[in-house]
Amino acid sequence: MARFTLPRDLYHGKDALDALKTLNGKRAIVVVGGGSMKRFGFLDKVVANLKEAGMEVELFEGVEPDPSVETVMRGAEAMRKFQPDWIVSIGGGSPIDAAKAMWAFYEYPETTFEDLCIPFNFPTLRRKAHFCAIPSTSGTATEVTAFSVITDYQKGVKYPLADFNITPDVAIVDPALAETMPKKLTAHTGMDAMTHAIEAYVSTLHCDYTDPLALHAIKMINEYLIKSYNGDTEARARMHNAQCLAGMAFSNALLGIVHSMAHKTGAAYSGGHIVHGCANAMYLPKVIKYNAREPEAAKRYADIAKFIGLCGNTNEELVDALIAHLRKMNEALDIPSCIRDYEGGMIDEKEFFDKLPKVAELAVGDACTGSNPRAITPKEMEKLLTCCFYDTEVDF
Repeated sequence: MARFTLPRDLYHGKDALDALKTLNGKRAIVVVGGGSMKRFGFLDKVVANLKEAGMEVELFEGVEPDPSVETVMRGAEAMRKFQPDWIVSIGGGSPIDAAKAMWAFYEYPETTFEDLCIPFNFPTLRRKAHFCAIPSTSGTATEVTAFSVITDYQKGVKYPLADFNITPDVAIVDPALAETMPKKLTAHTGMDAMTHAIEAYVSTLHCDYTDPLALHAIKMINEYLIKSYNGDTEARARMHNAQCLAGMAFSNALLGIVHSMAHKTGAAYSGGHIVHGCANAMYLPKVIKYNAREPEAAKRYADIAKFIGLCGNTNEELVDALIAHLRKMNEALDIPSCIRDYEGGMIDEKEFFDKLPKVAELAVGDACTGSNPRAITPKEMEKLLTCCFYDTEVDF
């Protein structure tokens, strides 16, 4: 038996933020990141709409990019003091992911972070609060997913938390918020969405319910991402919808080793973080080449290639056409082809290889690896990550 879970309500299009006026409750806590939502007036609008709905409102501000375990615990403590019946999070993937984890610790103070790291091991939520997510970026789709990524900086590891309990009750996909994204963020989040859709389509858990969402998302991202990157506001609005469709697909079909690798390399190096969407974009062509040795995966990658109008007479030719197309997209979006070139070479080569066995082991053990269409060993993961470091050919 399989399961397909989405938010109960999804409000989208112009002025979708006004849906907050319809929520029923007494107290709402708003979890937000840096200052952009305040600067552009969206935070004030959220607060005003919640107050119009008759709620007392408190803010929890300052969630960092790649939110930490410590931030999650501080937020949960603030919730226990305020006792909200609505948790509303606005911003990029980071504040929404953090708020999802805070929600669990608010309702179950006795639970541990280690408990939540076990996939689909969350306690039953909604005893105290419901959850509303409002994304400002067009990539993570955390507003419709059963996932949250939290970073343990002491261990240098990103943990993907997974449970249908943390799928939001309400998602508000308002294109006005996405118009504020800077160019680089548009590129990185857009390729994150492309990776979501492609990995969902080839996942071992794909199904008739997820396939149409994944394919349509791929088609839309292929058509609108570069236009959005170059400042087309209508394309930006369409990308906001496309990333949400990709999220619906992967939340139910799960992902693969592109995400396993991005999770485990993101915070591993002293030179700095590898931004998640950029990591996905760099690794995706290599993983497709690796996975395509599995015939069913090759067929499904070929399906994607045909669906977006690429040419080839065989599955192998179509897979190669898809890889070449994605590399061209990365070039158009000013995304490097390999880790060595990331941010002018900020990842030290010696440190990368010193840590390679452990990073590879952690990536194989990541929650996303289980639904990848081709199995992988730690030694094979080391070879694949090495290809991603140097941009060398995957031939195994």
